[in-house]
Formats: sequence, structure tokens, C-alpha cells
Amino acid sequence: MGLRERKKAETRAALSWAAVRLAVERGFDNVKVEDIAEAAGVSPRTFNNYFSSKGEAIVTHHLDRCLRIAEALRERSAEPLWDAVTRAVLTQFEPDAVVAAHPVPDLAKWTAGVRMMVAEPALQGEMLRAGATAEAEIAAVVADRTGTDLKQDLYPHLVASAIVAATNTAMAHHLRTDPPVPVERLLADAFARIAAGLPTP
Repeated sequence: MGLRERKKAETRAALSWAAVRLAVERGFDNVKVEDIAEAAGVSPRTFNNYFSSKGEAIVTHHLDRCLRIAEALRERSAEPLWDAVTRAVLTQFEPDAVVAAHPVPDLAKWTAGVRMMVAEPALQGEMLRAGATAEAEIAAVVADRTGTDLKQDLYPHLVASAIVAATNTAMAHHLRTDPPVPVERLLADAFARIAAGLPTP
């Protein structure tokens, strides 16, 4: 990635994380595009060059993480599939530079804010679109790894759906437990169960 592309990616990530952070802290309806742009240190016009709405900006943080899972899975081609999946997913839940620059001061308050944000109806359509995009990218990688046909075989799509569903389920369970169970532990458990064939507990 060249310098220009890297700068654009950094701006996009900063805007997306600013949108998430402000929506969690203030509530979705209390955040404007101008607030997000200011928090990211850019103009509202720059925001509009990257996103069509604050909902898209918020969901992009999750989408980008899922797309990085596909990239990481491709790089781990020598590992057994579900070992590679587990490591690829867990790596994406480590704080990146943008998140690390804005540590969460009050975990309980943050978790409550995230619960409110993900329940926002205005985000549901964006989440569905992001999930479909992520599944398509992951399925393509799985097809390459397994020598299956993306158009004819069920397997790569089934695996991709399981990865996205397990990730979403672990995140949702993290938010509903009190105190919250670490999402990394839930993800590792989820993929271990899938790899074992989801035996009855």
C-alpha cells in the first residue's frame, strides 16, 4: 500500500472509530456527521467522501475487521482450517492504533453504550449488508484453501456463514453477560465447538 492509500485507509479508520465512540458515549441520535468529522480531525466534506451516513461509518469498523479476517485466513494457508480461523479472528480483536489512542475510561458505561448502539434500528440494514460482504470475501478464501468451487459447492459458503455467525454471537453474548465475559474467550470457545462438530453440551 502506497503512502496515499495508507493515509486514506487511516482517515477512513479514524472516522469509523470516531463514529462508534461518539455513538456509544452520546447515543446514536445525538451524534451528527459534523461531530464525527471534528473528532477525527477532518472536515464534514471529507467524511462525505468516505461514507454516505453515520450508520455506514459505524458499521464499517465491524466490516473492516471481518475483511481483515479474510486476509489473515489467506495468509495462514499452511495451518489446519479451524486453527487458522481461530487465530485470524482473535487477532482482529486486538486493539489497533486508532482504538489504542482512545482507551475506554469506564468499561461498564462503555458496554452499556454499545448495547444501546447495536440495538439501534437505523444500523440493522447496514449490519446485514456488512455481513453479506464479509461472508462473500471469507467464502472466496475458504474455496481457495479447500479447492472447492465457489459457485457449485456449499462448503465455502457454509464455513463463511459459520465464521460470521460465531463472531456475531460471541460479541452479542459478551454484551449480555454481567459482568461481560471477555469476547476473546467466547470466540475461542465458539470456534473450538464448531471445529468439534458442535456436540451436544
